[in-house]
Amino acid sequence: MSARDDLPVVRTLDELAELVERHRGLYVRWSCGPEIDCREVSSTDDLTGVPLPGLSANPLGVEAWWQDRPVRVWVARRLHDYAHLPHDKGPGVHPWVLAGLEAARGPDNEPLVTEVRPMCWIDQQVIDEAKGEVARQENPWGPLRRG
Repeated sequence: MSARDDLPVVRTLDELAELVERHRGLYVRWSCGPEIDCREVSSTDDLTGVPLPGLSANPLGVEAWWQDRPVRVWVARRLHDYAHLPHDKGPGVHPWVLAGLEAARGPDNEPLVTEVRPMCWIDQQVIDEAKGEVARQENPWGPLRRG
């Protein structure tokens, strides 16, 4: 059985928000999954090919300045910002949640995470909900897509 089969799947944005409220040090990573990523726990800088000392990921933890605003909106934004990656990176790329320690920062100032512990997959429905949540906010917001 693969790591993909062993991980639970988060199926709603509320479920993911609850996970973020219960645990510290969570990140989302968009890749082919922990089975591949945890072999070497290293990412590669796309521009230069330089190996990086950890997995490139984005933090899900809520910052103090967010105060008492909804965690659901925070998490939706974190997912929405990178929802273009499956299209850009190719087939098999999906979001998954991991716990770990930030070892360094990558070339886009993203955390590079070591001591990785896979937590769960994020279902496409959660991404769709995140896009809808962001669209309902007062101000327009687009993904952090280059190009």
